[in-house]
Amino acid sequence: MTTPMVEISGVHKSFGSTAVLRGIDLTARAGTVTVILGPSGSGKSTLLRCVNHLEKVDRGLVRVDGELIGYRRTGDRLHELSERQILRQRAGIGFVFQNFNLFPHLTALQNVAEAPISALGRPPSRVYARAHELLERVGLGDRGDAYPRQLSGGQQQRVAIARALALDPKLILFDEPTSALDPELVGEVLDVLRDLARDGTTMIVVTHEIGFAREAADTVVFLDEGRVVEQGPPAEVLDRPRHERTRAFLSKVLV
Repeated sequence: MTTPMVEISGVHKSFGSTAVLRGIDLTARAGTVTVILGPSGSGKSTLLRCVNHLEKVDRGLVRVDGELIGYRRTGDRLHELSERQILRQRAGIGFVFQNFNLFPHLTALQNVAEAPISALGRPPSRVYARAHELLERVGLGDRGDAYPRQLSGGQQQRVAIARALALDPKLILFDEPTSALDPELVGEVLDVLRDLARDGTTMIVVTHEIGFAREAADTVVFLDEGRVVEQGPPAEVLDRPRHERTRAFLSKVLV
């Protein structure tokens, strides 16, 4: 067996007295799609943010491609990495937010090109050529000169996906990428995610889109109250859930 691309081991996270993650164990292999389902407040977004150290775990470890995220180990002790070292790790972990987070003063093409130039120091001419290719890939090759305010929500999210791809990440995290979209725009974003899945992109996707989970996921994880309640292939978790809590959740979303 190859080493998992993502290893989450015994992760706990609290905010004040509120425990949000209560001992999460999860693995994802390279080239697979993991979809995380669960009710609001179950810890889904916090878990994603722990994977790239946007949130520091209280206990437990996260590894991506065998590398400990956010820390280095010396003997039995862990030492947090410098911000520069953490930023280097994040460059290999794409993150697509539910609210796009595009720079409003930059065009679509500039949004995609900005990080490879500023964070990685790549030559602008090469970066812009690649950025145009990525906009073509998400169906926006003709909108490179448009500013975010000139784009629909679905188009903005597709630019955000192209921006994540621009750093050639080994893993991409999606935090409810369609939740801020009008219903008629959801499909165009899910189509891009399906294409990425077919291309073997390693993805962890937090979503309520059960159809996408059924079609594109290799593993579906149901999270509730900060714990993994159930995980397995889509046909098992979605069609034959073992736990009552999973059945109750699916009965409300499969309507």
